Amino acid sequence: MTLDPVLARIDADLPQATERLFELLRIPSISTDPAYKGDCDTAADWLVADLDSIGFDVSKRPTPGHPMVVAHSGGTGPHVLFYGHYDVQPVDPLELWDRDPFDPQIEDTPKGKVIRGRGTADDKGQLMTFVEACRAWKAVHGSLPMNISMFFEGEEESGSPSLVPFMEANREELTADIALISDTSLYDENTPSIMTQLRGLLGEEITITGPNRDLHSGMYGGIAMNPARVLARIIASLHDDQGRITVPGFYDGVPELSNELAAAWDDLKFDHKKFLGEVGLSEPAGEVGRRPLEMIWSRPTCEVNGIWSGYTGEGFKTVLPSKASAKISFRLVGKQDPLKIRASFRKMVQDMLPADCTVSFKDHSANMASVMTTTHPAFNQARKALSDEWPNAAAYTGGGGSIPIAGHFKEILDMDTMLIGFGKDDDGLHSPNEKFDLSSFHKGIRSWARILDAMKA
Repeated sequence: MTLDPVLARIDADLPQATERLFELLRIPSISTDPAYKGDCDTAADWLVADLDSIGFDVSKRPTPGHPMVVAHSGGTGPHVLFYGHYDVQPVDPLELWDRDPFDPQIEDTPKGKVIRGRGTADDKGQLMTFVEACRAWKAVHGSLPMNISMFFEGEEESGSPSLVPFMEANREELTADIALISDTSLYDENTPSIMTQLRGLLGEEITITGPNRDLHSGMYGGIAMNPARVLARIIASLHDDQGRITVPGFYDGVPELSNELAAAWDDLKFDHKKFLGEVGLSEPAGEVGRRPLEMIWSRPTCEVNGIWSGYTGEGFKTVLPSKASAKISFRLVGKQDPLKIRASFRKMVQDMLPADCTVSFKDHSANMASVMTTTHPAFNQARKALSDEWPNAAAYTGGGGSIPIAGHFKEILDMDTMLIGFGKDDDGLHSPNEKFDLSSFHKGIRSWARILDAMKA
């Protein structure tokens, strides 16, 4: 068999593969902070050198922001494009880390060995599972099992401002038979997942302004409108008593869960008590009458991500603030149009303003949901390959988060996307002490080797 020696090579090479990952993790490629621009460039250079060592035709491509890395293997057979990102989130608050975020180490935990450090699970560790699978194939057979391209960006964690223009300018070069992404999670420790739908994301920042300066609450309290009070009323009005979102037209384009998908998700036996219990909660807080998995995977949401106003330092200051601000995000599903929702939300806020108050808006992301059809033969091939590697059969799942690149592949390149990841819910993405299980890294490499073998025919 062509696969068995590749798997054996992966097992034998795990220490060296882990050290290569450590090299990439040591580069503090924080894309959102200009102070780390040089480090993002260094990370791109590292990937170029590593892919060149495997035999890829690889180059670093400039953008107005951080560079892209594009690589091609050539060859015959199906053509796949693998996407990942080499940039990482900031590490603040640094004092909550148990070690230097950019000094990765293997740690023993009650659940097994983990690789600790920023970017381990999101997304350098996952990115390298695919690279290492390709390395093993090349080492054993002298060539790859199919035509493979890779596409790595350095701005995913800062909104990907260069991504769409780059894809449009390089449409022909980036187009393949199917796209592969490894930036998601296992369903549980023993059940691999192929994610078939992701929610879209709309971000809005609002600032309510009342008086032209902060006021003494003893002198002006009661007679002057307090913008914090106005903001609180607006936020409280965004949901009704049944957990439904009240923005006019919000549910336009929201599909009902099909009976087939509902049955498949019920078979997963999701334990919402355990899921919520791990973060100190117990009861679902979404729409009344919906399955817990529906709330996470296939229903839209409105959440307040931050509120600030007035004096928030130590002690007490009897101030009536001039301004009150909030960041509010909407997770979107189906055919919800983020731009229409933005306009409706802003009108709703403006209609609620009392006299003497004004509002300003700052828009953030505005991406539609992604729904992947599973009719492409690669889905069944990958599902069987994953099931051969893991204790439980692979499941088609939904995702509560947003990965806009999946939608861009369809909209710009007319390509289907398979999202196959090996993270776990406790990896601490974007948080202090991020980790990636060593077993996830190891079995992730083996999984991709199996998938490439299954897809090569």
